Amino acid sequence: MLQQLMASPHLFWLSLGGLLLAAELLGASGYLLWSGVAAALVGLLVWVVPLSWEWQGVAFAVLTIVAALLWANWLKRKPDDTTANESLNQRGRQMVGLHGHLLEQPENGYSRIRIGDSTWRVSCAETLNAGEEVTVTGVEGNTLRVVRYP
Repeated sequence: MLQQLMASPHLFWLSLGGLLLAAELLGASGYLLWSGVAAALVGLLVWVVPLSWEWQGVAFAVLTIVAALLWANWLKRKPDDTTANESLNQRGRQMVGLHGHLLEQPENGYSRIRIGDSTWRVSCAETLNAGEEVTVTGVEGNTLRVVRYP
């Protein structure tokens, strides 16, 4: 068996790369990904250029470190998308900035508006009349804050 590996070391590296990538699919959270890629690259390199086992090990180590550093650098430069998800599954926050018309005369500062196919309870600090166009400026629980549309 050892003689077969010595005769075709590229198969060893390609197999190792495949096994590491398969293990990554089982949930290693990225730890085995770059080692698997490096092993596959060493397999391709050894297939093209015959190298001794020592140089194959060095190439594997260097490629693993380079791939991990390139990935870390890419992640560092990637913009953070957490602000885009702030209003995910928070329907009231998604309404901020939208316009609507008051459906009824405000009583004690509260009324209703229609946005899409739903009506929403709104609070308004200023005196408004039914039918006036308003802009949603914020959310207080399930109640939208509105102001007169400029």
